[in-house]
Amino acid sequence: MKPIKHIKIKENQTIKELVKDMKETGFQAKKISQASEILKQMIEDKECKIFLGLAGAMIPAGMKNLILKLLENTSCFVSTGANLTHDLIESLGNSHYQGDENANDEELNKKGLDRIYNVFMENKVYEDLEDFFEKNWDKLKDCKDIKQFLWKLGEIVNKEDSILTKCYKNKIPIFCPALADSGIGLMIWGQKAKGKKINIDAFEDMKDIIDLAWQSKKTGILYIGGGTPKNFIQQSLQFSKGADYGIQITTDKQEYGGSSGAKLKEGISWGKMKSNAKFINVMCDATIALPLILS
Repeated sequence: MKPIKHIKIKENQTIKELVKDMKETGFQAKKISQASEILKQMIEDKECKIFLGLAGAMIPAGMKNLILKLLENTSCFVSTGANLTHDLIESLGNSHYQGDENANDEELNKKGLDRIYNVFMENKVYEDLEDFFEKNWDKLKDCKDIKQFLWKLGEIVNKEDSILTKCYKNKIPIFCPALADSGIGLMIWGQKAKGKKINIDAFEDMKDIIDLAWQSKKTGILYIGGGTPKNFIQQSLQFSKGADYGIQITTDKQEYGGSSGAKLKEGISWGKMKSNAKFINVMCDATIALPLILS
């Protein structure tokens, strides 16, 4: 048994030093430090292909630059439509704003403000999205699958601080299996409602991600939240020998049976995680854990 070492805050202490000290403590502080070590091993293992799953709405929370940094070492990226929609919203010149979760929501509605917990967004951003898709539909309508469609969005937007552009320029396979469940999905439907055509085969993306898992000598998984992105990656891992490394950051609980709260250990029974893999579950708000782990 190793004695707990109590954290000391020192003058000019770096975040890296603090996270290293957290390894000698308990509870989630220790797990954040362990996750940092596993991520480092994942990145340094040149045979390992990293699959990143991003759930929720992390862009409004101010995590975009961290995702851009993670993408530098990512071989496969799966996201909710919300994250990609909010990335596109910012790429078109709009912003998210600090707000107050106790604000009067009826008054916010009258002012044209949408609330995402304690973040505000102007509802007029959807007018800009509609204009964007109207002007660029001819460039998008012939895309064969969702990955190609999202790459084309990144090409058109062409912003250095855009997740979509980063994936396009670096040819990082980007998947969004629930794209219809997002602002981008609404914009596509809006064009279809006007009689315009698009012939995307969403099932081709499943083939692509399975091929990536199948061809990888080793795989590492990083789940920020859970939801559809996690499950889309998890099911592809059944066609590999299972992940060699794993990190999950979530606030969901396993007792209710949902994928978002399921511990990575559960994946061993499905063949999605190797029994000798290095993995850790961090029960923490990702807006706290992710900056500390990446630091």
